[in-house]
Formats: sequence, structure tokens, C-alpha cells
Amino acid sequence: MDGQIPPPGIYPRYVKRGADILLVLLFLVCGGWIVLLLLTLLVRFFLGTPVIFRQERPGLNEKPFQLYKFRTMTDRRDADGNLLPDQERLTKAGLLLRKTSLDELPEIWNILRGEMSFIGPRPLLMRYLPYYTDEERKRALVRPGISGLAQVRGRNLLTWKKRFEADVEYVNNISLLLDVKIIFQTFAALFRTDEIKIGDSNLLLDFDVERKQEIEASGKK
Repeated sequence: MDGQIPPPGIYPRYVKRGADILLVLLFLVCGGWIVLLLLTLLVRFFLGTPVIFRQERPGLNEKPFQLYKFRTMTDRRDADGNLLPDQERLTKAGLLLRKTSLDELPEIWNILRGEMSFIGPRPLLMRYLPYYTDEERKRALVRPGISGLAQVRGRNLLTWKKRFEADVEYVNNISLLLDVKIIFQTFAALFRTDEIKIGDSNLLLDFDVERKQEIEASGKK
């Protein structure tokens, strides 16, 4: 996406980045470092090492970066040495981290590095990139976020179509007021655990799989 034009306005171009850094520093000064330390010990004790899960994700203008999260699953394997299904490796501690979104806290390091923002479209998987429409690719015109418009509208209950519509809506309407609104709605959403569904029967198809099926279905008509 080289040469793409970022959203116009003073806030997204000059203010948002500084606000992100300020919020990270305030979080750490106000005791956030203690929370990070306690969570590190919790993950180490209940889930093992490495404590941090790393994965390459697309960022601003789809440039790859390493995303950091607390691990939420063990490395349990079957008799042949293959990893067990995600549901069998997800412990009670990992489930708690996911439901409260505390597993996302290490992403403040990504914010300090300039790879993410507090608010923006969630960074998805690299393999999804070839399947975006031109409209959906607009989500990469801003830095990805820890939370975003799609997350406060339904967390993981939204369809892919609704998620991308929310992401593009955010890019088209980005402002300080909208970011503040999403921050407050994010804290409220943390207590709505009914919007977090875990288990194979509750998961959406991976986006690339869903889009392939759509392409195949349209080709048969």
C-alpha cells in the first residue's frame, strides 16, 4: 500500500501518536507496570514459557510487524507430538486473560514502537491480505489498535463483513472525540463477557477460508 494517503486532519496526522505515548506513560506511572509484572508471573506459573506470544501482523499501510501478547494456551501435544486443538490447550487462566483482554497488554510495547495505537482496526493475519477488497484495505490507512470500533460493537460476535465495515467507518471518521468514546466503550465492554464466545462451535471461519468459499460460490453461479 505504498503511497496511500492517510486520513486528513490535524488529529490523525499530528496529535494521535503523541496521545498514545502519553497514555502509555500514564498507565505505567499509575501502576500499570505492577499489573504487567503480576500478569507475567501468572502466565509463567500457569502456562509456562515463553510468557509472550509473538506473531507477524500487518500494520500501517500493511507493513508487517511483530505483535506481542501474553500467551493464553499451553504447548500440550498428542502422542505423535502434534499440538492439541486450541480448545484443549486453553486453560482457565488463559480463558480469563482473553475474556478480560488482559492478554493484549503487552501491545503497549507495540504502541511505543510506533507500530500500533490504543484505538484502531485490530491487526489481523498476514495471510488475509490477498483477500481484502479495495474498500476493506482502507483499514490499513491508520495504525492498528488494541481496541477499535468493531470491538465495542460486538467483540468477536460480529461477522467479518460487519467488522470491516466498522473499521472503514473508523478510518473515514477518525477524531479525538471518537477515540475517547471508543476508550470508554472498551472499558464497558470488558464486563460484557456474553460478547466473547470461545470454542470451535462459536468461531467464525478464518477470513481467507470464508472469502475463498464466497469466490467459489460466485464462480459456480
